[in-house]
Amino acid sequence: MDTVPHPVLERRPSIERPRRPSMSSPLADLQGPIGPDFTKPKHKRTVTGFGPGDIKTVEASIPEPQRAAWKKFTPKPFSTPEEFERETVRHIETTLARSLYNCDEFATYAGTALAFRDRLILDWNRTQQNQTFTDQKRVYYLSLEFLMGRALDNAMLNVGMKDVATKGLTELGFRIEDIVDQEHDAALGNGGLGRLAACFLDSLASLNYPAWGYGLRYRYGIFKQEIIDGYQVEVPDYWLDFNPWEFARHDIIVDIQFYGNVSKYQDDDGKTTSVWDGGEIVQAVAYDVPIPGYQTATTNNLRLWASKAASGEFDFQKFNSGEYESSVADQQRAETISAVLYPNDNLDRGKELRLKQQYFWCAASLFDIVRRFKKTKRAWKDFPNQVAIQLNDTHPTLAIPELQRILIDQEGLDWDEAWGIVSKTFGYTNHTVLPEALEKWSVPLFQHLLPRHLQIIYDINLNFLQYVERRFPKEREMLGRVSIIEESSPKMVRMAYLAVIGSHKVNGVAELHSDLIKTTIFKDFVRIYGPDKFTNVTNGITPRRWLHQANPRLSELIASKLGGYDFLKDLTLLHKIEAYVDDKDFRKEFREIKYANKVRLAKHIKQTTGVTVNPAALFDVQVKRIHEYKRQQLNIFGVIHRYLAIKAMSAEERKKLAPRVSIFGGKAAPGYWMAKTVIHLINQVGKVINADKDVGDLLKVIFLEDYNVSKAEIIAPASDISEHISTAGTEASGTSNMKFCLNGGLIIGTCDGANIEITREIGENNIFLFGNLAEDVDDLRHSHLYGTYSLDPSLAAVFEAIQSNLFGDATAFSALVNGIVAHGDYYLVSDDFASYCKTQELIDEAYRNQEEWVTKAITTVARMGFFSSDRCIDEYAEVIWNIEPLAPKV
Repeated sequence: MDTVPHPVLERRPSIERPRRPSMSSPLADLQGPIGPDFTKPKHKRTVTGFGPGDIKTVEASIPEPQRAAWKKFTPKPFSTPEEFERETVRHIETTLARSLYNCDEFATYAGTALAFRDRLILDWNRTQQNQTFTDQKRVYYLSLEFLMGRALDNAMLNVGMKDVATKGLTELGFRIEDIVDQEHDAALGNGGLGRLAACFLDSLASLNYPAWGYGLRYRYGIFKQEIIDGYQVEVPDYWLDFNPWEFARHDIIVDIQFYGNVSKYQDDDGKTTSVWDGGEIVQAVAYDVPIPGYQTATTNNLRLWASKAASGEFDFQKFNSGEYESSVADQQRAETISAVLYPNDNLDRGKELRLKQQYFWCAASLFDIVRRFKKTKRAWKDFPNQVAIQLNDTHPTLAIPELQRILIDQEGLDWDEAWGIVSKTFGYTNHTVLPEALEKWSVPLFQHLLPRHLQIIYDINLNFLQYVERRFPKEREMLGRVSIIEESSPKMVRMAYLAVIGSHKVNGVAELHSDLIKTTIFKDFVRIYGPDKFTNVTNGITPRRWLHQANPRLSELIASKLGGYDFLKDLTLLHKIEAYVDDKDFRKEFREIKYANKVRLAKHIKQTTGVTVNPAALFDVQVKRIHEYKRQQLNIFGVIHRYLAIKAMSAEERKKLAPRVSIFGGKAAPGYWMAKTVIHLINQVGKVINADKDVGDLLKVIFLEDYNVSKAEIIAPASDISEHISTAGTEASGTSNMKFCLNGGLIIGTCDGANIEITREIGENNIFLFGNLAEDVDDLRHSHLYGTYSLDPSLAAVFEAIQSNLFGDATAFSALVNGIVAHGDYYLVSDDFASYCKTQELIDEAYRNQEEWVTKAITTVARMGFFSSDRCIDEYAEVIWNIEPLAPKV
């Protein structure tokens, strides 16, 4: 990988920066005898870090005998079960110091993972060398989350070696399923934002685009969720106890500055220069993760940053003087920056830590990107032609003022030239229209933590507002609406506005969402910049993981009809299986695969919750982040309504009812009390219903704790119906809806996010839509607060059941009920409840006709070709990044 020693002091331009001893001299030109037994000059090679022009010089300078020796002993990738076994056993014996007699499943997983990791490294090194040598434009994807899931199974499938590993492990006495299950999910994300980033990395590599991801290496993830007495309890997620998929790059250390003050001085030419002095330095250490492409040697890189104290881990003087706790305080304070994803920001200290996280990651990433560009010795005006940086939501917006700071304070460019470079480099993906989800940081916090960046943001804002004033001289009120600085108390920095102003393209992630951002939160910016700056790239998912890996039997069935697995690289080929919708054998196999997947999930439910569920029942699934706008509360109120209806039925009526299992999963943010209340209600309702002998198998309620990618790979193939029931106009896209459809599950959903485009692709007959439309939402909210408003009788009966203590102490759920009854029902649960329940009855009726249901499911799978992340990446590459694929060298 390309690295260079980092300067000890890089902040102040007026100080000559001491450097570590150089390791990058291509050839030592030594005269005379060099030492005992030396007859040739010694070569000094850098870890990597050469520019493309230097590589040729270095290659030419290496004598042929050394070249031949290196080539002779260069490792070769395994290709047979025997070679795989040799590599695995070698790692178990030597890397892990285990033997035949004490090798358990975890040790075998470790040996297998290390064998595949070694194989990936060979492609990884060649890819990076090829990208550096070719020196074409690269894209850098900045995301606070990368929800990668398990790496081993993905690596085996992408390099086409799962059959080899399966046979090899069988000969060693192990089942591959048991070995894959040993891996802990990488805890680098939580929801759809992070999973989208992971799908994008997979597609970038599979399509041979030169790309790096940049994120934070969270030591404890967001948290591990445990359900205790029906409540969510957060505990640390120790996912890094053994992680063979990362490489510590201890030679890549970046000093990151916080606090301090800014002083200005004039140089000899009369140019004013700002210097950010004092404060605290925290070091960012790079960890690299290889990202393999499918059926290609291209292996891209995900670079994650970990934090450590610049002063070292341990203060010996403090320790010797008896200050044992404070001797490690600097290190502990520094490590909190990369400890947890989304620290609770209900407290001021939590807000400061989150802003610190964001700057730490952006500054380290920008240092790396700029360093790599400078190696090419190009002029700064070429920066946007070599570098595309994509901001995944508002979290990395600080990269904009940071790049401006680097260019004007460190590289000496004037403001306008620097800003021209910055604004051509960045693209911004918006993921929400919810005003409360658009990040804002208080000006006093910015002044305290990042004083130089606050100055730069004020200057960006001043220039922008002057531009707006010239364009719209008679619309003074617009200036307040579009200002980056919100004139509140305290003043706030609107990060989404900064992202829009500092980017050359802004995209939404579904057609409805992209239209909404142009007509709501960013409508003034559309007038200022024109509509061309705003575009849409509807999200997608990678079929490699969400079909081939999660549902191998269905992938195999499709391949048997399409003559191979080409559809995994071109998902539009799926439309050909619609020709088999009436084929009896195909339908039979399709049904058997779905049932087997439901049996697998039922076993998982039994193992983890102790509840027995019937695989023949309709599996109704809602798994995603717990949030009021995603309306898990609407779902559980519907479950209670169904329960009350069953209790009121006669025995004869119950016989006609389709049995159902309602499955929930997802985490609530630690400080999100209302979302945690929803989790508690789900568990309390499940406790009552699952123990009710009158109901039996007719209804079960399951909450699967600690939902993650590997659990999603079990759940999605087993779903009959999945719930995507957000209030219309609140969900940007949703990608879990695509995963369920691709695996033959149907949707109950609102006209929101990508549901609209899915409906257009699969047809209205194959999706169950309900609820109010986005254009009606504001009027309904207004009528709740100021008009006449009556609660739906069925929902009122549900609330009466809750308030009667049927599901435990009703006071625990009073805020949930009162939010709807007395406080405006912001997410319109009451308005959509009757429509939701009626649609669930239609689903019951449709499920009873299994032949028709299977037709709907097969048709849905066949028409999902549009929703591939490969299509997304090609759109980004063409419309936003202007980059080309780079074929790997054979």
